[in-house]
Amino acid sequence: MARLSPDRMATALAQLETISEEDHVKVKGLANIVRPLRSVIHKTPDDHGMTGWEDLYIPSDDGTPLEAWYIPAKGGESNKLVIFNHALPMCRSGFPGHLGEPWSGFDAVEIDFVLQYKHLTDAGYNVLTYDIRNHGNSGEANGGLSGIGQWEWRDCVGVKKFVDGHPRLSKMDVALYSQCMGGNSQYHAIHRHPELFANVKCMVSPMVVSMAAIYDAFSDLQGVRQYQELIDLELLKMGAFTAAEMTPHLWAASVQMPVLMVQVLEDAWTRNPEDAQTTFDLLGSEEKELFWIENTTRRFRDGYNHFGRHPEKVLGFLGKYMQ
Repeated sequence: MARLSPDRMATALAQLETISEEDHVKVKGLANIVRPLRSVIHKTPDDHGMTGWEDLYIPSDDGTPLEAWYIPAKGGESNKLVIFNHALPMCRSGFPGHLGEPWSGFDAVEIDFVLQYKHLTDAGYNVLTYDIRNHGNSGEANGGLSGIGQWEWRDCVGVKKFVDGHPRLSKMDVALYSQCMGGNSQYHAIHRHPELFANVKCMVSPMVVSMAAIYDAFSDLQGVRQYQELIDLELLKMGAFTAAEMTPHLWAASVQMPVLMVQVLEDAWTRNPEDAQTTFDLLGSEEKELFWIENTTRRFRDGYNHFGRHPEKVLGFLGKYMQ
């Protein structure tokens, strides 16, 4: 684990002595990114005309209750299943930034994951989607904090164990759609339990990111970029992880399945395409592709919504490996 070294701790404590109250408020606000804002379930499969779906609750590997939907393929259940998870601070229905505060503080846009399920079910896939701990309607754990994968991997493991123990789902070919925090969590889960995911055909992996890249970009925008060590100290004081610990780089080499990674090239949330490129390069997969979304800086509006608006790339990838 990348705890604060003695030198970085000394720097953080020195910064604590000299930082202005105004800047300290900004630093604490940045640390609080890992205290997720819960997104409301603003849509259900009914809103896009899907039928036969059901509510589920699934225990995480540590027992945290996870709220979920199972949505069968259009025309009847198929033998192909996509396990779909979400980003921070979203939920299985997406993100309700269009409903105003407090969500619009991230971005005043709607992200519609239910439309993406519609694309999948229309193409013959069953979908299992769930709220990660401390998000949506799932249970609270770890003091309400997010580890950006350092705790949430247990949810990925619990959901896969549920599938493997289910009389019908266990007989299906499985693909993963694991994005941002959910993608970091999935990489970590695969690292810890490679045997559990050995039968997964492929993974779509949009928007995975290192928190160090997020903090670097956001602190620069707020004029407190020099306080990275103090941000880490505030994270540790909350009971969370340092920025360097919250990265997919630590677990990417354990991912062996075919992967389609999707990223916003000029992402204003990171301003660092090298972070995504490093994650991609570290993947242990022999078959992998990095698709850049270009001509935008909008991570929320254009990154997370890309599959909903342009399903061809993802469906083509899934079709190749889920035949």
